[in-house]
Amino acid sequence: MPTHFSLYEGDTNAFHDPGDEYGLSKVAKGFIAGLLTHARELTAVTNQWVNSYKRLVVGYEAPMYVSWARNNGSAIVNVPRAKQDKSADSTRIEYRAPDPSCNPYLAFAVVLAAGLKGVEEGYELPPEVASNLYAMSVGERKSAGIDVLPGNLSDAVDEMERSDLMAEALGEHVFEWFIRNKRDEWAAYKVQVSQFELDRYLPTL
Repeated sequence: MPTHFSLYEGDTNAFHDPGDEYGLSKVAKGFIAGLLTHARELTAVTNQWVNSYKRLVVGYEAPMYVSWARNNGSAIVNVPRAKQDKSADSTRIEYRAPDPSCNPYLAFAVVLAAGLKGVEEGYELPPEVASNLYAMSVGERKSAGIDVLPGNLSDAVDEMERSDLMAEALGEHVFEWFIRNKRDEWAAYKVQVSQFELDRYLPTL
């Protein structure tokens, strides 16, 4: 469920700066930096099912790597090309990690909280990674400082539980119950025996 975001001050798109080489304002750059900084913390909300993590793997269009770029579907934050005659209104960013299993009210709340934190705190935007991230080696991604999203729901909940920003964005009640419910979901999943396990291991026992 890749989702497009813009922020407006009155009738003015706060993400647009015609004098910038990317067409992005300081607000837009801070917002992107906030998403990148807190991406691992909010993943449990934007990707909230066990099955969500079957999508966040190499070989699918969904992004795993925490980076940004223009017109690059392998980045978690993509900056689409603005419409030539309407760039002031169409400048936006695309957060590509969420999937349709998420609760949109919670997902949009934490995405906005992360982005606005970057704006308010003046987070510095890291360099654009224009390459296909799936084609880069582990060493290349590591040297470029590119992090990866949590690989499963349990890891994502661990990241969320350590996040003061997520607790503040969701409020104590929702934050605690969300984590409790997801822990229960993971515990139930762990005791299931899948067809993969039966096919792969049963013949060798």
